[in-house]
Amino acid sequence: MTNEPFTLTSSQLAALNPAEYELVDIRSQSSAAYGIIPGARSLPLSQLHEQADTLPRDKQLILYCARGVFSSEAAGELRSQGFDAWSLAGGYAGWLVDSMNEEPINPERAQEIEKSIRKKFHKSLFSRFARAINDYQLVQENDHIAVCISGGKDSMLMAKLFQELKRHNKFPFELTFLVMDPGYSPANRQLIEHNARLLNIPITIFESEIFDAVYTIEKSPCYLCARMRRGYLYSKARELGCNKIALGHHYDDVIETILMGMLYGGQVQTMMPKLHSTNFEGLELIRPMYLIREEDICHWRDYNDLHFLQCACRFTDTCQSCEQDQGSLSKRQEIKHLIAELKKTNPFVEGNIFKSVENVNLQTIIAYKDGGVRHHFLERY
Repeated sequence: MTNEPFTLTSSQLAALNPAEYELVDIRSQSSAAYGIIPGARSLPLSQLHEQADTLPRDKQLILYCARGVFSSEAAGELRSQGFDAWSLAGGYAGWLVDSMNEEPINPERAQEIEKSIRKKFHKSLFSRFARAINDYQLVQENDHIAVCISGGKDSMLMAKLFQELKRHNKFPFELTFLVMDPGYSPANRQLIEHNARLLNIPITIFESEIFDAVYTIEKSPCYLCARMRRGYLYSKARELGCNKIALGHHYDDVIETILMGMLYGGQVQTMMPKLHSTNFEGLELIRPMYLIREEDICHWRDYNDLHFLQCACRFTDTCQSCEQDQGSLSKRQEIKHLIAELKKTNPFVEGNIFKSVENVNLQTIIAYKDGGVRHHFLERY
């Protein structure tokens, strides 16, 4: 097999008879939502022990996580309980790279993916993309937009939607598909470049050392990383002559941000569809995916059998994403779960949350801020 005991590679997995094994994804549910190996069962590591009796003993169990670290340990524990358990070398990331190396770039496939946007997903994706651009006046004549691509499903789809928009738009504007490499592992960098070629997206890559700068930060490294990445993107966009940068935040991001502000920040605010940069004069941030639902993005991804990065930072590279369900969930994940629960009894809850920041009645607000100045209702009572 491999140099490690009870470990097999992706090529060895492909040679096995699917009827003789069960493939188990032990990453967190949030990680698995970004994509799993076809045929795998999602069973997060935190639930693996209590649901071990649901696993077959008459088949080979093949476990995988993000990088193959925790799946190796879990396979060892299951073997001690009498299971024929193995770990997939390299985890999901390793499988992605192996699959990518085996898949030749086929121009016809890119055309089929584009066709799916025009046909099957026109209403759920392109129409909502165009509506956001029109409703919020995100694109004007002679704009030069830096379409910022992280390598995930949202930003990759945004790039394709911008290409489609440019085919139909009635006025000229320019696009630069910008990828910042903040210190990706070679495998992650390779995956982004492969998907860009597969999707026929002409990317411009520039490098930074952000991951090195935040790797040793213990308090809020993700917040600091996001802030630094935004600054680097603005700077590079200006260097390239762009006047706007486009980010791939979607409808679900917006409603989650509204609730997070209320429940954790004690304030009513939202993620705006566009913003003027405070540090880079003349540059504007736009969010053209503002009205697109995440479930529709996932549907497009799965329909076209596409696999993207979830998060490629050093922290998830060390397999910590496998443990997300073991400790306290991130605030955003808690909000996702809360919305899902509320939706069971109120199917309109998501739309109501979104509309709430469009229908603010200042006559019923105790206090509010305008231009950084706080105003109280007693001022006009």
